[in-house]
Amino acid sequence: MKTSIRRVFLYGVMITLASTLLWSCASSNKPAEVKCAGAVEWQICDDAEITSFACELGSFKKKPALVYTVAVKNTSAKAHRYRLNIFLLDQDKAAGHLVPRKGKPPVVKPGETVTVKVPFFKAEKTSEKMLVILKTLGE
Repeated sequence: MKTSIRRVFLYGVMITLASTLLWSCASSNKPAEVKCAGAVEWQICDDAEITSFACELGSFKKKPALVYTVAVKNTSAKAHRYRLNIFLLDQDKAAGHLVPRKGKPPVVKPGETVTVKVPFFKAEKTSEKMLVILKTLGE
């Protein structure tokens, strides 16, 4: 009888922690400027804002690619580094990028905006369903 009570308690704690972690960065701050066709689901943490989001078929480093250009603004009072993930749900492709990629230290200062390009190689068309996740890296 003790193991079942422990197991139920453990599951309850795990569900509570998982839901807390998901809600901490699962706000839906939509960017003001979106230049992409298709539906986009946003999961953006509270310490950042995406100011512009655009996609275009073209080339990246002389290879054909679908290129996403994303501008990330730090809205908190502290310098942060971010992790940007873009999932093309209808094409089964995903890509990630650190924002900023380089630097000493590699952080976005408060109020500063950094633009990154995320390429999807061998993509022949734009996506109709996307998931964009932007989260703060470790504290």
